Amino acid sequence: MKLVLTGVTGAAGIQIFRQAVSDAAITRITVLSRRVLPSWMDIPENDKTEVIILNDFLNYPSDLPARLVGHDACVWALGKSSVGLSDDEYTRITYDYTMHFVNSLQEAGMKDKTGEPFRFVFISGEGADPSGKSNIKFAKIKGMTEKALFDLPPSSNIKASVMRPAYFFPSKDHPSDRENIRSSTTRVIDCLMTPIMKTILPSMYTPIEDLGLFAVEAAKGRWSDENLFPNSKMRELIKASRTPENRQ
Repeated sequence: MKLVLTGVTGAAGIQIFRQAVSDAAITRITVLSRRVLPSWMDIPENDKTEVIILNDFLNYPSDLPARLVGHDACVWALGKSSVGLSDDEYTRITYDYTMHFVNSLQEAGMKDKTGEPFRFVFISGEGADPSGKSNIKFAKIKGMTEKALFDLPPSSNIKASVMRPAYFFPSKDHPSDRENIRSSTTRVIDCLMTPIMKTILPSMYTPIEDLGLFAVEAAKGRWSDENLFPNSKMRELIKASRTPENRQ
């Protein structure tokens, strides 16, 4: 299976990348990145990853879309906090980049490809509002992106699914993630927040390892009869998948 990844230097994306590298079913990984991957990323050495540097996620090299059509799925973890961004800036990063990728695939012939539809897994978040009624920037624009993906017709040959994780933080098993992705202040806050979330508000907490595993399994086509995965549903499905009779 050939997989496209974005956002791999972020907290969610790096865990998804790590999970994909360790999954024998994934034979090729194409990473779309705005910069060379930093040396601190402790990703297992592998010969199945290609990194393509894009200076502009709205202006692909002419040959790239056709190359991407040869893949089976994408996990889109590219994103940025809405804090400090204008509506236009946040829309460009969240909606425009995402839909440019999808539209580029269609223009390059994805709709004419035979076989299983291309699986597109979008990392959204709890609180996203596809109804358009929310005045909260994050909820409104993430929700607008979700709606556009769900509105893709079957003729597009792209099947979108949306993950809505809740609070998550880089793994303690990978100190370099925590040191480079989160500030010292947020690391202190996490030491206080995670125990509370795990014990008192588990519905608002997403273990980062579960996030990575779920994203890769969804990209492989697991749970393909559903397309929207709130945090509670993700955790329920991951828990069920770990029982001996459901392991794949």
